[in-house]
Amino acid sequence: MSEALFVVNAGSSSIKFKLYRAVGHDVALILGGALDGIGARPRLHAKDEIGNVLTDRSFAPDEVAKASDAQHAIGDWIVPYLAEHELIGVGHRVVHGGPHYSHPELVDDEVLRTLESFIPLAPLHQLTNLDPIRVIRARRPDLPQVACFDTAFHRGHPEIADRFALPNDLYEDGVRRYGFHGLSYEYVSGALRELAPELARGRVVICHLGSGASACGLLDGRSMESTMGFTALDGLPMGTRCGALDPGVVLHLIEQKGMSAAEVGRLLYNNSGLKGLSGVSNDMRELLASDAPAAAMAIDYFTLHVAQAVAQLAVTLGGLDALVFTAGIGERSPEVRARVGARLGLLGMSLDEVANAANETWIDADGPGPSVLVIPTDEERMIALATLRLLRAGT
Repeated sequence: MSEALFVVNAGSSSIKFKLYRAVGHDVALILGGALDGIGARPRLHAKDEIGNVLTDRSFAPDEVAKASDAQHAIGDWIVPYLAEHELIGVGHRVVHGGPHYSHPELVDDEVLRTLESFIPLAPLHQLTNLDPIRVIRARRPDLPQVACFDTAFHRGHPEIADRFALPNDLYEDGVRRYGFHGLSYEYVSGALRELAPELARGRVVICHLGSGASACGLLDGRSMESTMGFTALDGLPMGTRCGALDPGVVLHLIEQKGMSAAEVGRLLYNNSGLKGLSGVSNDMRELLASDAPAAAMAIDYFTLHVAQAVAQLAVTLGGLDALVFTAGIGERSPEVRARVGARLGLLGMSLDEVANAANETWIDADGPGPSVLVIPTDEERMIALATLRLLRAGT
């Protein structure tokens, strides 16, 4: 009976999951899937390692109304597939590790309480990250669970990148720039090191562009600065999140518009970004297909701010050797990549139209400018490897 690891990547409206076989200190995929549309159009779908469909089932909205319901449904479905394996642990993506956690952690009561205290810092994610942990603890209290943090990759930032221009006592109290999408950046930087070792040792900006979006500047594979800060609201405009915002706007909404803190939170997290700008959708695919002027404006706004972020990070790094696109939009939208690249001509950037349209790995045109690549991310594999390392270290 082979050892296996289960990985849970819970988001605000879906839970992605993968089952891996432990092979020494590496992992091999057994199956993977997701339960999407939680509370709206719940659908459980999964495939094995070669792409064969294992299930594709829909649920009524009240059957899977929240993340804990989704985890129960996934747990019930996967039981037969665990019969041939010894499940040795579960790894979870947890968005916010706060000032306490810079490495993966075995979850116990104290760790869980600490992570719960960070829910206000990532209200769209932290609660749904923790719900599956609670469900699995109730069903299998003997099973080790490991929390892997999106903030951990950025914990080596220089202090100047961590600070806000606020009094020092707030910094010491944990009000600082944490950065997010760290599991994705760690995976992509490792993939770049295998693909082009010399390039990976240089000045690299990775753009993680999806429903959540950010950019990270790396020097020799280490995070030097990220567009996201104290919360996952900061930086680039996203599907429903506003991105960087004059803090005076928040004061105005509260003091002049009479909005409560909860109402402002819902506005900035749920009804802003591409959704708020366009009035059409938070989905880039729908915006690109739309002929609405507001949709076109939202796309222009997004690509402009991505290009600005790349240029800003290039200043931090002292130049730019490579730009890497990853995540849903970054991996699958040639038009968005082309628009970002066109705005970065001042850095010598030029894209090969044919390679870009085909979503090839190398998409820069021949010339002296920075290399431009598309590298698919795999957060679940990073979680599985980190979980396995921690469990092996404890044996």
